[in-house]
Amino acid sequence: MARVAFILLCHKDPDAIIKQAQRLTAAGDYVSIHFDGRAPRAAYDEIRQALADSPSVTFARRRIKCGWGEWSLVEATIEAVRAALHAFPRATHFYMLSGDCMPIKSAAYLHAFLDEHDKDFIESFNFFTSDWIKTGMKEDRLHYRHFFNERKHKRLFYASYELQKRLGLKREVPRDIQMMIGSQWWCLRRRTVEWIDEFTRQRLDVMRFFRTTWIPDETFYQTLVRQFVPDTEIECRTLTFLMFSDYGMPVTFYNDQYDLLLAQDFQFARKISPEARELRRRLGELYVSGRTDFSISNEGKALYRFLTGRGRIGRRFAPRFWERESTIGRDRELLVIACKKWHVAKRLMHRISEVTGIPGVEYLFNEEACPLPDLGGIETTLAKRTRHRRALLRMLFGHHRSDRLMICLDPANMDLLRDFYSDRCSVRLLEVECAFSDDYLIGHARRVGLAGDDTPRSVIERILPTIRHNIAFESDEIRDAGFPNFYRAAERASVDENAGALAGFLKIDAEKARQIAATDYLFVD
Repeated sequence: MARVAFILLCHKDPDAIIKQAQRLTAAGDYVSIHFDGRAPRAAYDEIRQALADSPSVTFARRRIKCGWGEWSLVEATIEAVRAALHAFPRATHFYMLSGDCMPIKSAAYLHAFLDEHDKDFIESFNFFTSDWIKTGMKEDRLHYRHFFNERKHKRLFYASYELQKRLGLKREVPRDIQMMIGSQWWCLRRRTVEWIDEFTRQRLDVMRFFRTTWIPDETFYQTLVRQFVPDTEIECRTLTFLMFSDYGMPVTFYNDQYDLLLAQDFQFARKISPEARELRRRLGELYVSGRTDFSISNEGKALYRFLTGRGRIGRRFAPRFWERESTIGRDRELLVIACKKWHVAKRLMHRISEVTGIPGVEYLFNEEACPLPDLGGIETTLAKRTRHRRALLRMLFGHHRSDRLMICLDPANMDLLRDFYSDRCSVRLLEVECAFSDDYLIGHARRVGLAGDDTPRSVIERILPTIRHNIAFESDEIRDAGFPNFYRAAERASVDENAGALAGFLKIDAEKARQIAATDYLFVD
């Protein structure tokens, strides 16, 4: 059975470190601790004294003074790993953790998972061809020597960097290694760790190279694992659940996110807030509980993006320059049916076509699979359709040989509505308001990836008000926009009321409008 030696890098909160070590060892695992050399000696002594009697805890031989982005972080890891290799010969896996990490599964679940998957778990992407680095320095992290910490000594860091570039001191990566990059949070098998440890003792040239690279904790182990382990034995992901905000800062988890964390396909989570004492307590109890019945929905990242995106400034209302240069057509009339329940809008559009003969296209800007004619490739992806929306609609008018065309649109697409209304064509808009039950909203959340079949009910109940409010916000935004030729039909309205809206929207007589509005299956879910 798997037994894990946790490599714990920490720099503060000795009480939390002590509890974390006791929790992890209580389940039969081991802990090797590196406590930052910059932290107070008294705090370090407190940890050592509290854990002195535990044979399952060891400490790095040296305390390294660590700095973000420096080699010191890798050096501290190496020291802790070596201590664990020596102290725990029965350890089968080595798992990197920080003091902010907490388990989100039980030890029994973790051990069974590792027994079932004989692999190394580490993000390891090609440094030069992947887009893992989103902003900032990339190749020059490696090609130039970095002697100063960019955060602490910014001027010296960049002065040294620019001087090397002027003097032509660019260096090459050692020829026999392929540079990789990924998260520093990994879980490796014992034989992999032993191979890497032996490599660090023999290949001093490679060690010298990494010592002066920038942010080597994202490249060192990620590169060396590929030196020894075949691709088929590497799972290119971390077992630690972590997310980053739009500003590149780690997302912190709090007391009310217990169910969300348990539903993720990970073993630990980072970062747990120090103030989230109840969450820490519950997760600590979970680790030693022996529980293995976890329902994995894995919607955490999609849910975070959805919730943080509500109300955010930055929606694009102005048309791009190439869109201003094209038009749908001055003598054409675009009829837009905006409805959150897509099946309702589709039924309405087809019924209108049956009664009036006006051609229609379904959610062409929302559904990749929307049936469209061959238009030379502009119709192949949602990205192309949206980017060239006026040209696309102009071609659809031509394909149907009509000056009137209906389309269905999700109410969230306000940028498209504004763009269509700014065109020379005539635009008429019908918003169809529907009733939304909790069951429908849950289904909607699953369709868009905010929840899965196994998402805990408590998590769903917390996001339902947000989804309901978001739908109401989109409707209010349409009404507040002041669009001309705007009409509203509603599920709760009478047939006569909806017929009046349809008559105005379609410019048809009352009898035809009532024939459409009286469709009995229109709002059936």
